[in-house]
Amino acid sequence: MDNTLFVGLSRQMTLRRELDLIANNLANADTQGFKVESMMLETDPARPPGSMKSSDNRPIAFVLDTGVARDFGQGALTQTGAPFDMAIDGQAFFKIQTAGGERYTRDGRFTLDPTGKLTTQDGHPVLDDDGGEITVDMTQGPVAIGKDGTMTQSMQGNTTRIGKVGLARFDDMTSLAKDGDNAYRNTSNQTAQAAPDATIMQGMLEGSNVKPVLEITRMIQVSRAYESIARTMDNAADLSKRSIERLGRLN
Repeated sequence: MDNTLFVGLSRQMTLRRELDLIANNLANADTQGFKVESMMLETDPARPPGSMKSSDNRPIAFVLDTGVARDFGQGALTQTGAPFDMAIDGQAFFKIQTAGGERYTRDGRFTLDPTGKLTTQDGHPVLDDDGGEITVDMTQGPVAIGKDGTMTQSMQGNTTRIGKVGLARFDDMTSLAKDGDNAYRNTSNQTAQAAPDATIMQGMLEGSNVKPVLEITRMIQVSRAYESIARTMDNAADLSKRSIERLGRLN
């Protein structure tokens, strides 16, 4: 196969993956706490396939995807008024407990299960700052959540502290990997730190940080680049075919 086709094919493969990422971003434009993703690329100089002579050792650059970059920038905060909806203002995550262990999320759509336990929409318990679960008895009055995450209930002038919603931050965000249900897991030995600078806003939710117009623009650019490379590969294939036909006629 001609080197042009090898290089073009490598780029088409990365463009298809990038298109999948863009489509996923657009599909999650209304997902609470979702973080926009993009492809990381690099060139890989390699010896041309099938080259045997030392004079053929001039490298050609293939295009490779090396991973997914995630923008953890904050999304817009919107008011819902729901007592257990929470949004984080600052760089931090809610801590939740799953069957696979402790996970982290920016999706603050919390609720109470039948036992009064504070959970995510998927039923995962929300953890307090000591790593324990939070249980609320709604017969003891309405719940107030302070900016530091402290949860209290007031009834007949008496205020009772329920617990404190746990927040975690990471110095190196690349250690976080998606784990389903809009949550992340820590893939390194890095220890989650406290987040004293982050605040919790009760009755609010953080939206996704996806900008649909930019994603649609990227989708158009990727589609055009894919089509352009396809034309280049077709032209290279036609040129090789005509060259072979001419050599055949000379013989």
